[in-house]
Amino acid sequence: MNQSVVKALALLDYFSKDQKELTLGELAEKSNLTKPTAHRLLSSLEECGFLTKVKHNNQDVRYRLGLKLLDLGSLVADQFELRDVALPFMRQLCADINEVVHLVILDKDEAVYIEKVETNHAIRLYTRVGKRSELYIGSGPKLLLAYLPEPERQALIKKMTFKKLTEQTIDNEAVLQEEILKIRELGYALSRGEQDRETIGISYPIYNHKKEVVAALNVSGPELRIDDQFMEVVKEKTEKMAMRISMELGYAGARDT
Repeated sequence: MNQSVVKALALLDYFSKDQKELTLGELAEKSNLTKPTAHRLLSSLEECGFLTKVKHNNQDVRYRLGLKLLDLGSLVADQFELRDVALPFMRQLCADINEVVHLVILDKDEAVYIEKVETNHAIRLYTRVGKRSELYIGSGPKLLLAYLPEPERQALIKKMTFKKLTEQTIDNEAVLQEEILKIRELGYALSRGEQDRETIGISYPIYNHKKEVVAALNVSGPELRIDDQFMEVVKEKTEKMAMRISMELGYAGARDT
């Protein structure tokens, strides 16, 4: 563990509602650091936007929390809001079709499964909240990749190292680019045996009030249960539930293509 990073982040803990501004001397004393060490760490936090320097006069220079923390806090709040809003609808969808339902979001260059509602079938897929996936594997990750802004999407694709988990896993850029075009045309993503053999996954986008795709609503199950006829039922119900979640998040208007 990088001790300098730990010490720097620990300085943020000394700010509170009662002490919104602190001097270099106060922070050095509270943290048992020398002033030169504290100044070096504070300068790094300031450069990254976690702190801002307030100069009341030449003798009174203080630090306060920076706007970067507000940005990060908003992202965390949005994720909690998304889970809170989506979960009742996910439970309803699972009750309707009796297959596992996932909520998937993008985290940098990976997809993360942040919520799950389990089926009561004896035969189930093994997934867990917190699971991470490459963006070319599975319906949820592929959908999130497909709805990224073009420059960001292409930059991520160029960095990908393709690895096959099964015979059906996408293993080259050309096939992935074709899949992205199909997803954007159809408005949903489908996977067959890409992560686990003999499984099917289908995902629809969840939009926020800015008409941005913020998550994928995913249903997954074994091929032996999700035949072509039942797939049409799953698609219809999942699309409707994804739209209901989107509307709860403030989305209004036609889907962007």
